[in-house]
Amino acid sequence: MADPQGESNHNGVGDEGFAPKTEGFWVLYQGCWLRPRTVESVKLVQEQFQARPDDVLLVTYPKCGTTWLKALAFTVTNRLLHAAAGDDAHPLLASHPQDLVPFLEMPYRQLQHPVAELEEITSPRLLSTHLPVTLLPSSVSDLGCRIVYLCRNPKDVFVSLWHFINKVNESYTIDKAFELFSRGESAYGPIWEHTLGFWKKSISESDSVLFLKYDEMMAHPVVYVKMLAEFLRVPFTEEEVSGGVVEDVVHLCSFDKLKSMPVNSSGVSDRIGGVPMENSSFFRAGKVGDWANHLTEEMAKKLDDIVDEKLRDSGLTF
Repeated sequence: MADPQGESNHNGVGDEGFAPKTEGFWVLYQGCWLRPRTVESVKLVQEQFQARPDDVLLVTYPKCGTTWLKALAFTVTNRLLHAAAGDDAHPLLASHPQDLVPFLEMPYRQLQHPVAELEEITSPRLLSTHLPVTLLPSSVSDLGCRIVYLCRNPKDVFVSLWHFINKVNESYTIDKAFELFSRGESAYGPIWEHTLGFWKKSISESDSVLFLKYDEMMAHPVVYVKMLAEFLRVPFTEEEVSGGVVEDVVHLCSFDKLKSMPVNSSGVSDRIGGVPMENSSFFRAGKVGDWANHLTEEMAKKLDDIVDEKLRDSGLTF
């Protein structure tokens, strides 16, 4: 991950074990940039969360298709209870996808949402997190829990992340955001370390980690939804495939379909803890290559060069 905390460009190391930056919005905790409150929550998760052998974790770096992946995984695993087509009572019609698959570290566990809430969920649990592999609770690896990791082109991630944060912090200009992002200083970053960690884990533990790319899933959703179902141990039957059930899942969970639902297009929710946001904030564009509408050629090349260097010889490319 990033350089260890407490080096010369940091100051104010305290009992919490992280060093606040004099600029920026995050602190460095065990090599990962997080909000100070997120650090408190992560510590509680690391100390108190007890994984179960049949847990499935949906892992993403922020703005890499988290909402879409939650919708797909939930719909696939619950399709015997709720058909993707023709079910007027389908949970996706009444609940935001973010609320159907709970996060490990959010809302902040030190506030009014203790880790113990996760114990109340019946098995098999479908959970979500933005944590890098190095910060996952030890029981996740010890028990070999399955992990679905979805990554995305860093340029699109940056643009989407900046738009998201700018909604609650208008002083966070795109130029300042790009400067920090390029240094690896962004929530749960550096992004290249986050992605590389799970890429390596998917190679060494291919049976327990499914590594997916957003661009490829968007281009061939039916192929990857079938792959996802296989990994989640709820494969589609021949009858379902011939009956168009896979396509039904893809349609119900499509960006345009989800964005148009009243439960997602209106209202305000606080899913972090003290940071209420419009539900529609989770559905901005979802397009592959949207970065070209926001980044200069110089910015795009700079970020490409950085990512290429960080991922060199790993076999992972974007």
